[in-house]
Amino acid sequence: MDPRPLKILLVASEAVPFAKTGGLADVAGGLPRELARLGHSVRLVIPRYGSIDGSTAGFKDWIRLAVPTATGRTNVTIEQGQLADSGVQILAVRHDPYFDREGLYQESGVDYPDNLERFAFFCRAVLELLPALRKVSGWTPDLLHAHDWQTALSLVYLKTLYARSLLMKRIGTLFTVHNMGYQGLFPAVEYPKTGLGAELFTVKTLEFHGSLNLLKGGLVFADFLNTVSPTYSREIQSPEFGFGLDGVVRERRDRLVGIVNGIDTEVWDPATDQHVASRYSVSDLAGKRTCKTELERELRLPVRDVPLLAVVSRFTQQKGLDLVAELLPELMELDLQVALLGTGDPYYEALFRSLQVRYPEKIGLRIGFDDVLAHRIEAGGDMFLMPSRYEPCGLSQLYSLRYGTVPIVRRTGGLADTVVPYAPRAVREGRATGFVFSQATPESLLSVVLLALRVYADRAEWNSLVRAGMSTDVSWARPARAYVELYRAVLDSRA
Repeated sequence: MDPRPLKILLVASEAVPFAKTGGLADVAGGLPRELARLGHSVRLVIPRYGSIDGSTAGFKDWIRLAVPTATGRTNVTIEQGQLADSGVQILAVRHDPYFDREGLYQESGVDYPDNLERFAFFCRAVLELLPALRKVSGWTPDLLHAHDWQTALSLVYLKTLYARSLLMKRIGTLFTVHNMGYQGLFPAVEYPKTGLGAELFTVKTLEFHGSLNLLKGGLVFADFLNTVSPTYSREIQSPEFGFGLDGVVRERRDRLVGIVNGIDTEVWDPATDQHVASRYSVSDLAGKRTCKTELERELRLPVRDVPLLAVVSRFTQQKGLDLVAELLPELMELDLQVALLGTGDPYYEALFRSLQVRYPEKIGLRIGFDDVLAHRIEAGGDMFLMPSRYEPCGLSQLYSLRYGTVPIVRRTGGLADTVVPYAPRAVREGRATGFVFSQATPESLLSVVLLALRVYADRAEWNSLVRAGMSTDVSWARPARAYVELYRAVLDSRA
């Protein structure tokens, strides 16, 4: 295999620590850092949202570009910064009329009506940036790695409007799908805003049941595709998980790869975490007991030596919170406690509030997003409930493994790929890291929780699960190497 370092341009609509709504941001912020550690030259392009603190990356004006749009050229400023503690250069597309807003994609749960124009503009800016990078920095990417529907048009433009450019023809492309449920659907009447010709609005390309589908464009035009776990890469080829695009994915299954995400193991490390009451490690678990005690106090629960089940999640049906809600009254008959943190569907928020009022000594509840409390719950919990109906990868179960909080998950997507199910033999061999159930029903969830509670009573066996989980490599090191292999496969396919 060619050992030479690669030049990679990652394009994403969000990335930590600048802007985040979900796991996409963790990937876009974590993967390039690890690629740089492996010796590759990486640039990351994101929109310059008004919510970004420019001092975080030392953003400074770099160049100005005239970006073509359906109504003429629009001037844009490209700001340049650095991803902290890495050699990764950040390039931020600044156009305040589109990106200086309260949210990234929506406000108060309502999508911005001009999202198509916003991200079509962003994608055109990326393509206009490429010649500027070569001219100003002498840097041309070997590969453009785009993420989710917001960046899909960059791949379409590369293969159509910019197809005659010798510079563009040399660039390989990879499209990562983080969640097939979000596709970038827009009315057909808005299609001209893309600046593309009518010949591309067909069932084989961008048309989807009479609408414009940006995710489909990425699936069709990229050289290779990948998603964020091997199991999810198979699931999205089925009608249940393909959200209408399973046929498109099946047609390209020979170019589809699944790679599990990693996490930032410096931020998520119980041995150094400044957010938790007492630090601990796989070789010294004493501090975890202190973390549990302090979490109980913080959530106004009695300090008791009983199992503490943790939930940190969006309160949605996709995350299986309907199963948790239905099961909670039955769990309250057992000698245990539950810590709940999240926000989402008002129905579930109200239901969990009413249950907390009814069982104040057994349920600790916080409605909202609180990253610091999330760290404390991961450290203080005994078990972590994650009964998702579908989960492309999932990060919370990786945090839980890292913190010795044994995950209880449904066998789907990345949950199936990252949690080794409990079985006596697997425990003896030091492989088991959690509990897994298959059917998305309250009965199946209850059955696996009861099994976990029985095992918890045997502290020696339970600690084997804890230590196996904490010894699992959940960093970006292995996924980054897998991405490098995939990048080389993309380039080899074009040779």
